[in-house]
Amino acid sequence: MKISARNQLRGTVETLDLGVVTARVGVRVGDNLIESVITRKSVEEMQIKEGSEVTAIIKSTEVMLMTD
Repeated sequence: MKISARNQLRGTVETLDLGVVTARVGVRVGDNLIESVITRKSVEEMQIKEGSEVTAIIKSTEVMLMTD
């Protein structure tokens, strides 16, 4: 599959919290945990479960930076 989004982070599903309509998926990318909220139907159709390898695709019009 090809996609134009440049911010693609490969990781492993670490947490999965299924709701009635939505699901919160935590993806471990190195030392970081990225959380995504998607539909429960998408989780089921994609057969996502803890331990699944996925790619988090981040599409945003704004990226903020911070320094200590």
